[in-house]
Amino acid sequence: MRASVAALLVLLFNCCAVAHAEVVNVYTSANFAPLVINHARGIYVDLVEHLNQQRLGDLTFKLTYLPRKRLQMKLEQGSMDGIVIGMMPQWLDDVGQKKYLWTAPFAVDRFVLVSRTGSGIDPNAAVSVSGRSIGLVLGYVYPGIDEWIARYGLVRNDALSEDINLEKLRLGRVDCVAVAESVARYYLKTHALSDQFQLADLPGQQTERRFLIPHSKAAVYDKLAPVIRRLKDDPVWQRSASKYQ
Repeated sequence: MRASVAALLVLLFNCCAVAHAEVVNVYTSANFAPLVINHARGIYVDLVEHLNQQRLGDLTFKLTYLPRKRLQMKLEQGSMDGIVIGMMPQWLDDVGQKKYLWTAPFAVDRFVLVSRTGSGIDPNAAVSVSGRSIGLVLGYVYPGIDEWIARYGLVRNDALSEDINLEKLRLGRVDCVAVAESVARYYLKTHALSDQFQLADLPGQQTERRFLIPHSKAAVYDKLAPVIRRLKDDPVWQRSASKYQ
């Protein structure tokens, strides 16, 4: 009898725990390496898994893909039912960080110009890039780079993702590509192309990848923000992230 009562109490406890658990959708529009690789691994996938291992109260994080236009629409309409990974205040006209809650950066990147070795393309020489086609991601805003493109007269050629642009460059369908350095180096390394392409710095700020949290999810922010601040000193996370460098 006592065993039956004990088993019943354990069952009730587990049911209550499940009932109180909150699944937090972590949205991303990234579908390219090394951020997301085949929906199974990558920096974003590993980071969400790492957060779940931290056992942040009753929160369970779930990475969910959402096309950029739909993500933007949800943010503008105030209907975002989760948080967003890998965003930057400048991309959403929120430099003052008033529209949304922002964590500390969990990764710092920068944009580079990728072109074929020997192509003569130099981002600091207008004559070498004027009229050239540059691969960018459809719908993306590039602070500092957009102004450089207009000033130097490059022709924007959009694709759905950064790795598609790099593939177009490999096939000779664009002259150069503006892409995050981490993405470029991972692509060139995995395709053994490092000796065929060159990277050059582009104007603009560094890319600080952060979590965006709507004010309606302030309770999630309060639990998440301290963990993100500590990632730079977290050896487990640093080992995981180093796989994609």
